[in-house]
Amino acid sequence: MSKRAVLEVIALGVEDAVAAQAGGADRLELVTDMSADGLTPPVETFAGIRAAVDIDLRVMLRPAAGFAVGDVRRVVRAARQLRDAGADEFVLGFLDADGGVDLGAVERVVGELDGCRWTFHRAIDRAADRDALRKQLDGMPGLDTYLTAGSGAGVDDGLPTLLTEAARGGEPGYEQRILVGGGLRLDHVPVLLGAGIDAFHIGGAARPGGWDGPVSVAAVAEWRAVLDGGS
Repeated sequence: MSKRAVLEVIALGVEDAVAAQAGGADRLELVTDMSADGLTPPVETFAGIRAAVDIDLRVMLRPAAGFAVGDVRRVVRAARQLRDAGADEFVLGFLDADGGVDLGAVERVVGELDGCRWTFHRAIDRAADRDALRKQLDGMPGLDTYLTAGSGAGVDDGLPTLLTEAARGGEPGYEQRILVGGGLRLDHVPVLLGAGIDAFHIGGAARPGGWDGPVSVAAVAEWRAVLDGGS
């Protein structure tokens, strides 16, 4: 069998991170303020989590709710501070007012990352033209993943798009890994795995008590088991 599927879990702090790693997560997405769908965490939060776990960490670069960059200098400054603290993987994505990729903003921020690997997040699900966005970002240094539900409404709605994009893997603009997240449920997993998709992102699904509660080791372990071919 090929290499095991990647399981990425959203972590808000050290407790989440430790639980996610114990449950079998391969990687964490570090954010703060889920009421705004996840913003850049404080450098101190990153440092605490980095000291507590040894799995990969992707840190969100997002200054405010929505997908506009706002003051790009603020994002660049945050990226620089996180890099100085040892962060080496990131998550970002900016759209302009027309729903196109804000290429200038992405290039400025990526220029600060020194070739670090990064995910273009679910801004792709709000883009006016997904295919055009992918082609505009083709060849961007470090871009190795798209976090997407296939639709702004979530995986239920986006499944046909995800399967279509997975089938285009290797074409220009489609070489990056598809990381499925956004309304993702365990019952979606078999069809996604069957299409060759091998990366999965969970937030609320790792927290049976809701966003006010911590990540559950057991919930993450259940996802790990299903991704590894259990029931």
